[in-house]
Amino acid sequence: MNKYSEIYERLVAKGKSKKLALIAVANKLLKQAFAIAKSGRPYDENFVSRLA
Repeated sequence: MNKYSEIYERLVAKGKSKKLALIAVANKLLKQAFAIAKSGRPYDENFVSRLA
């Protein structure tokens, strides 16, 4: 399982609707895509933000 399906399954297990869980995962993907486009750097699967 990839991390997005794990997020989806976790939300559904908490009692959230499947549609809401799907929208949450889509929103996370969109945020990551825009952050990559804005930074101009190539995608790095192992990247960890220093802000956290």
